Amino acid sequence: MWIIIAIVVVLIIFVIMLYNSLVGLRQKVKNAWSQIDVQLQRRFDLIPNLVETVKGYMQHESDVLTKVTELRTSWANAGSVKEKSELDNALSGALKTIMAVSENYPDLKANQNFAQMQEELQNTENKISFSRQFYNDSVTRYNTKLEVFPSNIIASMFHFTAEELFQVDNAEARKNVKVDFGK
Repeated sequence: MWIIIAIVVVLIIFVIMLYNSLVGLRQKVKNAWSQIDVQLQRRFDLIPNLVETVKGYMQHESDVLTKVTELRTSWANAGSVKEKSELDNALSGALKTIMAVSENYPDLKANQNFAQMQEELQNTENKISFSRQFYNDSVTRYNTKLEVFPSNIIASMFHFTAEELFQVDNAEARKNVKVDFGK
């Protein structure tokens, strides 16, 4: 009789430990996404200043500036990781275009505000990159825990679901920006 009670108690403790482990990993994923969200929001907050700084110099590239402004507006309406990931990819491409086109405007490159904005954006991009890596690492740990035995049993019993990785879906965003200094 005592052996059966001991086995049941051990099983209950084991289930509680696995459940708590899954909850902890899920919270880590939410925190990691929050860190990405904060950094992406910071980048989107920098955009109005960037647009104002380059607007006078880049009149011929107004379509790029308009696209950046539209992406910033769309950001507020995005809710899912996938939507924000797609907007992030589109914005990264547009910002690369602005930085590449800025090479054609020596006065803009010499502008102290523009140089400061470039520095702030570069720092933010580095933070975003680190945050993406941390998020994907957290999601991978969590999703792995959902799939391995015996935690997969507990995960299915309590309806834990897999999370999406933050991915670059568009091949263009994976390419390096070509900057031609010969112009």
